[in-house]
Formats: sequence, structure tokens, C-alpha cells
Amino acid sequence: MARLDGKVIVITGGARGIGGATAIECARSGAKVVIGDLLEQEAAQTLQAVRAAGGEGLFVRTDVTQEDDCRRLMDAAVEAYGKIDAVITCAGILKGAYTDVDQLDAGVFDQVMQVNVRGTFLAVKHAVRHMRRQGRGVVLCIASGAGVRGPSSSLAYGASKGGVNGFVMTLEPQLARMGIRCHAVCPGNLATPLKLENVADGARARGESPEEAVARARETLGDPAGVGRILTWLCSDDADYMRGNIFTR
Repeated sequence: MARLDGKVIVITGGARGIGGATAIECARSGAKVVIGDLLEQEAAQTLQAVRAAGGEGLFVRTDVTQEDDCRRLMDAAVEAYGKIDAVITCAGILKGAYTDVDQLDAGVFDQVMQVNVRGTFLAVKHAVRHMRRQGRGVVLCIASGAGVRGPSSSLAYGASKGGVNGFVMTLEPQLARMGIRCHAVCPGNLATPLKLENVADGARARGESPEEAVARARETLGDPAGVGRILTWLCSDDADYMRGNIFTR
């Protein structure tokens, strides 16, 4: 694994799931980690693991749908550590699964788009405010295979992840002019809280036991730490020649 000694990595949705695993992997590689999330207890546990791995970090309570929160998160990272070398937008929700389009509540659709698309935009916007002055940086936006290569169980989720992919496609040449490298990272099926709840929802929709479905899924789903290691490497100088989307297990 490439080293991140001296680098400052901001992770939205960094309390658990892919974001939490990535925070720990970045810390193991020598980075200082700043977690933006609403889940305070889970963030505290992840920071404990960050420190146990020999790293350093802090938590800023952040609602990524609120611009002031995203501004405060990035400013706090710079105030504490002097810069932002990379931002990873892991904050995301999945709602409205297994619901036909004519039955899907518009409020649910809007909520998913607000967190997954607007939240990505606001986090990147306020990270780039600082990166532009530095003349370099890395932006990693978590999309998904769903909405990019194939469908999702949720129309809202699939639309939102397709939106993140389109956002990055449009953003990449803008940031390249500033010396900032940008990727959409599209994970597959991982044993995250979001995915396991989706598995449980599917079992309920089929009239099956959600507990049994989750237990079976745990045997086949990937480990979020595997994607965390890829994201950690992408933050490093060794990944400077990478371009475009990255698809993972």
C-alpha cells in the first residue's frame, strides 16, 4: 500500500460502511483523517480505530445536504491540519427499494437525491475552495455499479448514483485545469449497513425472513475494507497517472 504520510483526507459518511473502513485504511497509511457525518457514536468508534491504527483524526458533525455544514467541515480540516489533500464523498442513503415508479413517494425520491447528489456536490465544492489555492488535490466520489452499469432495487438510488457519475464526468476536466485529479468510484455489493438493510428489505418484500437473508448475504458480500484500500491508494501520489471511473468488487 502506498503511504499517505503528511496527507489530510476528508471523508463524508466516514462514520461507518465504506467511509469508516476507508478512514481506518487511510490512517494505517499515515494520513490525518477528518470525518464528516451525522452518526456521532459510530464516528467516535471509527476514530478510536483510527487512533489504534496509529493515525490521527477528528470528527465534524455534518449534514451534507446543508451548504453551511459542508463549508464548516472543510474549513475545520484546514484549520486543524493546514490543507486538504483529498476528499472522499461516501455519504449516501438508499430508500424506496422494491417500489414501483407509480407507488414511489416523491418525498423519498427527493431525499435520496438531496443526500447522494446534492451532498456530493456541496462537499466537493467546499473542498475545491481550498484545493484550488493549493494547486493540487484528489476528489473521489462514490457512485455505484447501480445506475452506471446496471439497475438498482431503488429507482431513487439508481438515479442518484447515475447523477454522481454524470457530475464527475462533467467535473473532471474542470478540476484537471486546477491540478486536481477526480474519479467516480463504483463499488459492487459490499457488507455495509446500507446494503444489508437493502437485503432485509428485499426479503420482506418476498415474504421471507430478513434475518436469514442477511446471514446468507454476509457469506457472499465483499468487505468494505477492500474498497477502502483502493480509495486509500487513489489518494496517494502513486495513483497520479490514473484517469476515469474505477469499478470494484
